[in-house]
Amino acid sequence: MRSNGSAQYGEYGVAVKAIAGLAIASLALHAAVLAVTPFGIHRDEFLYFSMGNHLRLWHMDFPPAIAILGALSQRLFGHTLAAARVFPAIEGAVLIVLAALIARELGGGRFAQGFAAFAVLASPMFQRNATLFQPVVLDQICWTLALFAIARVARVRADGGDTRTPWLAFGVAIGLGLLCKFSILFLCASVLAAVLLTPMRRELLRPWPWVAVLIMLVLGSPSIAGQITLHFPVVAQMRDLDATQLVHVTAGEFIATQVLNIGPVGILVAIAGAAVMVAWNSLRTFATVSLSCILAFLLLLVLHGKPYYIGPIYPALFAAGGVALERMKWPRLPRASTAARWTVVALMGAYFVATLPVALPILSVPASAEYAAHLAGGAALRTDRGIVDKLPQDFADMLGWRAEAAALASIYHSLPTVQRREAVIVTGNYGEAGAAEFYAREFDLPPVVSSAGSFWFFGPGIRPGKVVIALGSDPADLNRGWSSVREVARLGRPWSVSEERDLPIYLATEPRMTLQQMWPSLAGHQ
Repeated sequence: MRSNGSAQYGEYGVAVKAIAGLAIASLALHAAVLAVTPFGIHRDEFLYFSMGNHLRLWHMDFPPAIAILGALSQRLFGHTLAAARVFPAIEGAVLIVLAALIARELGGGRFAQGFAAFAVLASPMFQRNATLFQPVVLDQICWTLALFAIARVARVRADGGDTRTPWLAFGVAIGLGLLCKFSILFLCASVLAAVLLTPMRRELLRPWPWVAVLIMLVLGSPSIAGQITLHFPVVAQMRDLDATQLVHVTAGEFIATQVLNIGPVGILVAIAGAAVMVAWNSLRTFATVSLSCILAFLLLLVLHGKPYYIGPIYPALFAAGGVALERMKWPRLPRASTAARWTVVALMGAYFVATLPVALPILSVPASAEYAAHLAGGAALRTDRGIVDKLPQDFADMLGWRAEAAALASIYHSLPTVQRREAVIVTGNYGEAGAAEFYAREFDLPPVVSSAGSFWFFGPGIRPGKVVIALGSDPADLNRGWSSVREVARLGRPWSVSEERDLPIYLATEPRMTLQQMWPSLAGHQ
């Protein structure tokens, strides 16, 4: 990275070497993690792989992009840890490149572009997200693309050009975002408010913003159709999320977690980036970008969103912060300006190194627990439900699933042949169901059925449930459905999340009704 002062837009090209080097460094880091990690696949990743196995593009309770990638990933990499790690690592590298391109769009030279890319690379949140097969990184990419498009609209408009292309790009970004996560709608609302609050509101008198809305709806139509045909399951999902997790997110925790996820210096750079797009004459053209980020932050703060929901605003803010650092000059102390820039880079890098063992699963399980307990007063051990656990929640959710599938297989293969032909695995949550389905081929397991979350929409299958191997189920519920219920094993997982540490496994036979008959009554278990 090299500072180029206050260069005007267009004087500098893309800092290809710096950006490519940082993107490759990110890919290399995740390849190294894949090679050394003692942790396995995350519970959420099993769910998304199962969605890929049950893909119905226009009839899903969840935006289908992650399911499409889940199906593709398993086809390319099989039922392995690599299937869960390759695409997120690539997506993380893409986010690094996009941050740098936004810096260039804001008029940044090589230092600003390289800094924006480095800031994403050195943020614990972005690196953790880039190691998990979840919609989070896809969501971050779509938000960043949309903010890039808004910056481009502002640039072209200021130059008196035709804003058609960037508006169409904005529509594509939001439409793709709807295929990933519905949280992109928070950005939509924030951009609309920011446009109305700035001179860019005149753009609403032109057709292209409205064409962008049409593109968004067409591209996002599979997600919208799924909600309509399934009677808006997202409402029930959000109600459950609010009752069990969001209720624990206070404004103070939301803000404090930003500092932990991004780093103290990174947060200061982001704040500076938001400020200069409003305060500096040379960057005020991009005030709409800044206001969109600020309003999205405030919206999620008020609504008690999870702290990582607002993560997608940071690449754009890092880009603006990089431009501010690049243009920062103290005429009487020229070397001090350069020293200040590189001090910021060094401090951000040091924070990332210090938090690396809780951002990425690189240490042994006991070492990870010990490190997290001593970092930031154990804040990394607080779960979504507001309790302090043994391990960071994402790490705990990566343990014990294959052993669980092996235990189910042991019980299944001990059954008489006639019972094996009728057997079904029933589980209490989507992690257990997804893991059993993921490892079914390896362990020759029977069909998996669950009424938890998205699995309820997959249905009860075709076997009537004459023989059920039940994991994580309430024995009282089993006794209502089967005349014979007995505990046949107990599974201990000391490092997993609390609800998975001591699991009885039951064998249920002599059903009072078929699974297909009882299925409608299980809708409330979602």
